[in-house]
Amino acid sequence: MSGGSGGEKSEKATPKRRKKARHDGQIGNTPELGAWLGMLAASFVIPHVAKSLMDTSTRGVVMIGSVIRAPDAGRAMAIASDAFHDGFMNALPMALLAAAVGVASVAGQGALWFAPGLLKPKFKRLNPLSGIKRMFGKHGAWTLVKSLLKTAALAVVVYASIRNLVPTLLGSGSLPLSELVSICIDSVMTMLRWAAVAGLLMALADFVVVRKRNDKQLKMTMQEVKDEFKSSEGDPHVRGQRRAAQMAMRRNRMMADVPTADVVVVNPTHVAVALRYDPQKGAPRVVAKGGDHVAARIRAVAEEHRVPMVADIPLARALHAACAVGEEIPPDLYRAVATVIAFIMTLRRRGSTAGVHTVRTLAPTG
Repeated sequence: MSGGSGGEKSEKATPKRRKKARHDGQIGNTPELGAWLGMLAASFVIPHVAKSLMDTSTRGVVMIGSVIRAPDAGRAMAIASDAFHDGFMNALPMALLAAAVGVASVAGQGALWFAPGLLKPKFKRLNPLSGIKRMFGKHGAWTLVKSLLKTAALAVVVYASIRNLVPTLLGSGSLPLSELVSICIDSVMTMLRWAAVAGLLMALADFVVVRKRNDKQLKMTMQEVKDEFKSSEGDPHVRGQRRAAQMAMRRNRMMADVPTADVVVVNPTHVAVALRYDPQKGAPRVVAKGGDHVAARIRAVAEEHRVPMVADIPLARALHAACAVGEEIPPDLYRAVATVIAFIMTLRRRGSTAGVHTVRTLAPTG
């Protein structure tokens, strides 16, 4: 892969590039899939709709005869209204099925997307040179192949259907008219179904070709990928959101460690530092710290979990300034912190450590 010069489009489109393409209506789908699916579905529904419409028409003709024998304008209007309503209700399922199939086929291709970019006029579409290039390019060649394949497939289906139907018609002298009409309808529906199946196969092939062509058009150069990355990283809003999310995650983890602390040294209101001491792991370690509202949250969590708090302004300030979360305390604070921990251990032996306590510690040096 070259791409080093930034001139060859060798990189796959980024999610941002694909989102922009979808916004502009460059999705890479084929409308033929929905058309052939609709025809296939209609071939199973049309016979039932036609039978319902025929029954409705028959009832209407019978009722019209009675009106002719005894003319009544009001009754005639009622018959016409009922006939229109019944016809509409009979045809409604087929219309809903066609709409549902169309939406499902578009959604199945990942193209159910509102693209306002398609509403904007693009004068380059009127450029005759672009039209000629499409006509004699790969797109035009594939369109020609599709047309020839569809024509050939439809010709084969029609020929096979007629070849099977002609002998039946020639020997139908003794058949009732209703049965003959039923045979013709069944033959036509079978022909439509096979034509729809052939069309679906070609539509699937067209979908693969169109999707590959769309992916190729969306490819990016290495320089475009780098520029997009720099643009995303350089966006202050994006950086601010990322930093805020990271700080929130760190703060949540820190608050989850407060209940494990042995003592919380407080200011008593502006600063709070939670310490945990494990003799086998060295010096006491800071598990949480913060000022103002963060300090208030640390104190609230400590109070909820009955973690003892010691009010010592100099020590709290020194720990807050000298230690990061997860670090051991510096050596110059060992004596002061040891005094606090010894005091807490004494309280534990007495049985009560919850609440805020005051202990006289050695002033921290440095």
